[in-house]
Amino acid sequence: MATAKKLPSGKWRCLAYIGKDENRKRQYKSFTADSKKEAEFLAASYLLNKKQEESRMTISRAVSEYIESKENVLSPSTIEGYRKMARNWIGEIANMEISDFDTPAAQRFVNALSRKLSPKSVSNTWGLVSSAVHLQEPEKVLAITLPAKRKQMRELPTAAQVIKAVKGTNIELPALLAMCCSLRMSEVRGLRYRDVNKNVLTVREVRLCLKDGDVKREQTKTFQSTRRITLPAYIVSLIGEGEPDDYIVNLTYSQVYNRFVDTIERAGLPHMRFHDLRHLNASVMLALGIPEKYAMERGGWSTSSTLQNVYQHTFSSEREEVDKKINAFFEALL
Repeated sequence: MATAKKLPSGKWRCLAYIGKDENRKRQYKSFTADSKKEAEFLAASYLLNKKQEESRMTISRAVSEYIESKENVLSPSTIEGYRKMARNWIGEIANMEISDFDTPAAQRFVNALSRKLSPKSVSNTWGLVSSAVHLQEPEKVLAITLPAKRKQMRELPTAAQVIKAVKGTNIELPALLAMCCSLRMSEVRGLRYRDVNKNVLTVREVRLCLKDGDVKREQTKTFQSTRRITLPAYIVSLIGEGEPDDYIVNLTYSQVYNRFVDTIERAGLPHMRFHDLRHLNASVMLALGIPEKYAMERGGWSTSSTLQNVYQHTFSSEREEVDKKINAFFEALL
C-alpha cells in the first residue's frame, strides 16, 4: 500500500500504482485529501474497486474498450479490421472473464483459431486480444505459441497479359493505376483530378469501404504511403480532365473489384484479386532490378520485409527466366 505524502499546500497526496502503459512506463492515479489517512483510504478503495471490476471484465468488453481507446489514433480500415475480428473470431472466449483467461485458455483459443484461419490471421487476432487484456491487466503474462508462418507462392498473369485483358474495358484505368503505380484500392478510389499535375500524381487521400459505407480520409494508410509518382503518358491520357475535387475513379469498391475479376476471368487468365496488381508491380520491379529503396518508396511500403516477404513471392514468367539462367549456368558446368 502506497504511503501518502504531504504537499506544500498542507494537503496529503497518495499515488496508487495502476500498471504500465504500452511503453512499459509505470502509471499512477493521484488522490488528494485533507489528511494522510483519508488520502490513503481513497487510494486503497480505488485499487480494491479496480481489482473487483477487472475480475468481472470479459474478453468481449475488454476488446471493445481497447478498440474504442484507439479509434482516433488508428486508421479507419485498421479499426474496422479489429471490429471484424471481434465479431467473427473471439466468440468462444467472448464471455470469459479476464481473471480466468490464463495461458492454457489462451493457447486453446489460438489452437482453435489455427484450425480455420491462416497463421497471419491468427497472429492478428491474438494481437488484438492480448493487447485488450494487457490494457486491463498490464501485469498479466500469457505465454502462448503462435502457428508458424507459411510462405505462399502465387501464380499471377504477366503484366502484358493483364494489360491485354483490361485494355479498352471499363476497368482499364483503375487496373493500370494499381499495376503501374502500385496503388491500393483505397488510393485508386481516393484520387481526385487535383492530384494530377501534368504527369505527376500525388497520392495523399484514400476512400475506404467500411461496414457503414465509404469513408474519406485525407491521409494514406501509412506515412510512407503519401508519395508522388510520375505517370506514363498513356495513363495521363486515360485520366483526362475534370473538376479538381471530382474523383478520377468514381466507382464503388464492389464495382472495381467485381469488374476486374470478371475481366480477368473472361480473358481466360488465372484468378487474381484487384490487390494482386500490387503484387504484380512488385514482381516487375524485382525483375527489372529496381533498388529496394526506390521500390519501397514507389509502392508506399514502410518496411522492406513487407516487400520481400509478401509481394515478391510470385511465380511469374520473369521468375522462370531467372531460373532458366541459373539452371543453364550449372548445366554448362555439368
